[in-house]
Amino acid sequence: MSKYTLGLDYGSDSMRVVIANVENGQVVGTAVSEYARWKAGKYCVPAKNQFRQHPQDYIDSMEQAVKEALSKAPAGTAKDIIAISIDTTGSTPVAVDKNGTPLSLLPEFAENPNAMFVLWKDHTAVKEAEEINNLARKWKIDFTKYEGGIYSSEWFWAKLLHIMREDEKVRAAAYSWVEHCDWLPALLTGNTKPENLKRSRCASGHKAMWAEEFGGLPHEDFLVALDPVLKGMRERLFSENTYTCDVKVGTIAPEWAKRLGLSENVAVGVGAFDAHLGAVGAQIKPYQLIKVMGTSTCDMLIAPEKDVHGKLVKGICGQVDGSIIPGMIGLEAGQSAFGDVYAWFKRVVVEPAAKLIEQSSAISVDQKAKLIQELENKLIPLLSDEAAKIDPADTTVIALDWMNGRRTPDANQMLKGAITGISLGSDAARIFRALVESTAFGAKKIVDRFISEGVKIDGVIAIGGVAKKSPFVMQTMADVLNMPIQVVVSDQACALGSAMAAAVVGGAYKTVEEAQEAMGSGFETTYHPNAKMVEVYKDIYARYSLLAETLEPLYNAQKI
Repeated sequence: MSKYTLGLDYGSDSMRVVIANVENGQVVGTAVSEYARWKAGKYCVPAKNQFRQHPQDYIDSMEQAVKEALSKAPAGTAKDIIAISIDTTGSTPVAVDKNGTPLSLLPEFAENPNAMFVLWKDHTAVKEAEEINNLARKWKIDFTKYEGGIYSSEWFWAKLLHIMREDEKVRAAAYSWVEHCDWLPALLTGNTKPENLKRSRCASGHKAMWAEEFGGLPHEDFLVALDPVLKGMRERLFSENTYTCDVKVGTIAPEWAKRLGLSENVAVGVGAFDAHLGAVGAQIKPYQLIKVMGTSTCDMLIAPEKDVHGKLVKGICGQVDGSIIPGMIGLEAGQSAFGDVYAWFKRVVVEPAAKLIEQSSAISVDQKAKLIQELENKLIPLLSDEAAKIDPADTTVIALDWMNGRRTPDANQMLKGAITGISLGSDAARIFRALVESTAFGAKKIVDRFISEGVKIDGVIAIGGVAKKSPFVMQTMADVLNMPIQVVVSDQACALGSAMAAAVVGGAYKTVEEAQEAMGSGFETTYHPNAKMVEVYKDIYARYSLLAETLEPLYNAQKI
């Protein structure tokens, strides 16, 4: 009898489920469920960089998607599912009570955004991140040393501190804080008390300044020096123990087995971040750079401990033992905005046109809706086709990709995007091409940093929506990086990576590497750099770099 695992992948806008055969990785059932409250725009204030998600969205989406995936699978599949593993965005923490219940699931906090999960791209904690960095640089131990030396407003402690300062009621009610990827496995096993959670090595090491060298999290005196409101929080979180994705949290609780239509023997694995398990799903090997290309990017790399021992890569999102593949050092970098840059430009073009269409008396209401939908669906493909025809040597437009700040190298959420070199001849296609090039240049900055710090890159593998849907973006990336880029077959590589981890948790394999070998989907396309374009982009990249060096000090000083 075939055995299966469930891989659950929680992204920014929706969650995805795959049911994978542990023998060969064949996906026999899949489903996607959008977050209803998030889709309606609730609890978010983009102008303030506030992005919050309600835990009920996560619960509702899980139930809907798991049931739908099972309905598409062969009859009887549910009884042969042996394990579940979950990946989520991160750092996406939430305040919880003594029972580990997110405060926003309590009636008195149901509509309070500060009691909800603080999504990875929420940048309301810029001030707190700066304070953490300033204190760490003069403290006797630099607790940011394994975080690339710069702590980000996208990460755990900055968000926790910001909420506790901003909201007295949440502060008073918050017994502890829990990452999204830690809460869901705890929920499914019915054991959510903060002291009992098996906390993710991936989340704690990359985003919460956890390290064995420190004896766990940053020391109490450091946290209290940061702000007295943090007094006692460390002991209510976790200290020494964290766990890799091959570890079993427990067995699914009877209530959840019934709600999801599964047997009560299903094992539940330790959670991790989506990009890290996406790298697993992409069959990452040492020194291959896995680019998870979606609304933002995460760039994942693994190396044997002996190769990077004593080496600290500056300005990345951390290097953590076992955060991707147990037994390997996982290194993470990424861009705060990637596909979001293209989505922003689409909104700039579409929104005024849509308003004019809605006001038109020339067509029916039904025709208006269809026309607006067609405009939204076809604009980026049209711009991509037109931009691909433009010789980059013939355009003066250069853009900076800092629309959502900069994640790496050297996190700085004070930064803003820019479009320069515009003339009366600059049309939408030229601006779009410059935006695409800017995201590729931002990716090259990451590659350059790894190489300059002595970490080689032997190959590039891409997963995610952009990698699968945009040949123009991918070819531009290959030309700028001057490296071939392989695209993974699976369109759900993160969920597949979770299913691989679950196969180890469920006992089908002894190691994650064995699961990868058996369940990997392989590669569908390779983009090779065009030698002519490589030379052209060397010059444009130099101008991009000069623009970045010129504007960054002005943004930091808030001069512009």
